[in-house]
Amino acid sequence: MEEPVTEQPVPPPAQGEEEHPSLALANSAMALPGGHTIDLLGSPAQANRWLTERGLAPADAGMREMCAAQLRSLREQIRSLFAARAEGLPALPAAVDAVNDAMTRVPTAPLLRWDDRTGPYRTAPHPTTAIVDLAVATLAADAADLLTSPAAERLTACGSPPCNRFLLRHGRRQWCSTRCGDRARAARAYARRTAEA
Repeated sequence: MEEPVTEQPVPPPAQGEEEHPSLALANSAMALPGGHTIDLLGSPAQANRWLTERGLAPADAGMREMCAAQLRSLREQIRSLFAARAEGLPALPAAVDAVNDAMTRVPTAPLLRWDDRTGPYRTAPHPTTAIVDLAVATLAADAADLLTSPAAERLTACGSPPCNRFLLRHGRRQWCSTRCGDRARAARAYARRTAEA
């Protein structure tokens, strides 16, 4: 069983995370050597902080466990889609449905409202109670945009086990961070030395 780690230093963003928040979402649960994991959405406070850092929620959103669970669920569906795309496999229909559902749950056009004193007006359809729905819709739309863009050809999983993060490959780089690249090179060197001995 994996042991969760909360005070572990988080590696820098993987290539592409800053342009695609859905990639950052997919990478918000990280496998570490020794069977440890980091889950940046593990608690409501952590989920709120993660959303706030990306401009998707105010710092005082008052995230509840149900909201954090909704984000974690979307993360797993997006990870499934990214893995299918990176490996050239068919996507699970449930993952496609989950992303489509998240995108369509929140209206995107300003809605017509009517005030008895001032008359008709239009307002954004996202009251503060729907912060998580809007964030989830935004992340799902970003995942759909990434998967259907030319950048999807560069989507790959980190090549340094046990790391489970995704990145947009740039050149020949196959690792999400310098730490993973160093670990992979050290493992290859060790394998060569033991094979020669």
